[in-house]
Amino acid sequence: MLNIQPYADPKYFIILLVALLPLAIGLYFGKRLNWYEVVVSVIFIFLMFDGHKYHEGFALIGYVIWQWLLVWAYTLYRKKNNQAIVFYGAVVLAILPLVLVKIAPAAHWTHVTSLLGFLGISYLTFRSVAMIMETRDGAIKEFNPWLFLRFMLFMPTISSGPIDRYRRFIKDITTVPDRTKYISMLEKAVWYFFLGFLYKFIISHILVDELLPKITDLALQDAHLHNGWTWWLVPYMYTWGLDLFFDFAGYSLFAVATSYVMGIELPMNFNKPFLSKNLKDFWNRWHMSLSFWFRDYIFMRLVFLIMKKKWIKSRVTVSNIAYIVNMLIMGFWHGLHWYYIAYGLFQGVGLVINDTWLRYKKKRNFPHNKFTEAFAIVITFNVVMFSFLLFSGFLDTLWFK
Repeated sequence: MLNIQPYADPKYFIILLVALLPLAIGLYFGKRLNWYEVVVSVIFIFLMFDGHKYHEGFALIGYVIWQWLLVWAYTLYRKKNNQAIVFYGAVVLAILPLVLVKIAPAAHWTHVTSLLGFLGISYLTFRSVAMIMETRDGAIKEFNPWLFLRFMLFMPTISSGPIDRYRRFIKDITTVPDRTKYISMLEKAVWYFFLGFLYKFIISHILVDELLPKITDLALQDAHLHNGWTWWLVPYMYTWGLDLFFDFAGYSLFAVATSYVMGIELPMNFNKPFLSKNLKDFWNRWHMSLSFWFRDYIFMRLVFLIMKKKWIKSRVTVSNIAYIVNMLIMGFWHGLHWYYIAYGLFQGVGLVINDTWLRYKKKRNFPHNKFTEAFAIVITFNVVMFSFLLFSGFLDTLWFK
């Protein structure tokens, strides 16, 4: 059976753009062809989970029904009541499938992975949980079953984001951009497609297919002779870290470009992250839709809860605790392996140190000029690359396998 993975090879884009051409023509003339868009999306999602991935397709269907019922039920409840325990219960039930899928490999629950796991479960969970939280806040007041499905199953982003917000998405999907704006969106889409090809199919290919295997072999050979330590870790760290960016940034550019063709202004995921001047600046530029999701729905809410309950008086202490908890959760979300957890802890502690340094620098009136900015960028880049070395899991291979 035919199985087509999103943005995996150039042939995918030919099929995609031919399929989206009638939709683009409709948008150019001021009409959104809703049913055509739905049919195309369903076909591409079907092809994504067809063939050897058919079980993931069934898991996706069951998952969407579960989230549909859960968000609908909570919306009905929220119109009349607002008890915290019901809210927390709804959130727990929303993330339960994802938690089970993440625990399954470590617990060797192969049947759970087969039953519940599918490509994109994390990103769909983020969307659903955000809707429950915004419904509790009163920002979302009505549940539209049709728009919910279109939001959850938006074809360009179903597998790996970027993570959109329901209210922003609905505003776009229920309107049509004027011709001038849509032409501008198409121009950006063309640029993003070309830039994505450069990132994913040229630079990432050179890094991961040409350089990384050779560096990996040299690192393993040298580490075998030197009790697990080797200077080849340094080129491995930079090569793997840069590939992580170019591969994922390329994918994100494809998703954004496709959404622009469909008349949806999907948020960007990266904004020159390697020009960041500190770690907080980095997280405002790197995988921004994920970073902002964790900031808005975990960090800020945890800070608010602690301050509201008056568990801790010091705002600095509350912020520091929230940083570490926030990044640890992000680490656990990637998987139950020591290197993901170490990565999350490293980033959390790094953000605490970053804030401490910024406060200290402000009090001492440190000089600020182009040289200090350049120095800060270099330091931040190297700290980030070291964290990516942790994240890669190569140290686990080098030391324990």
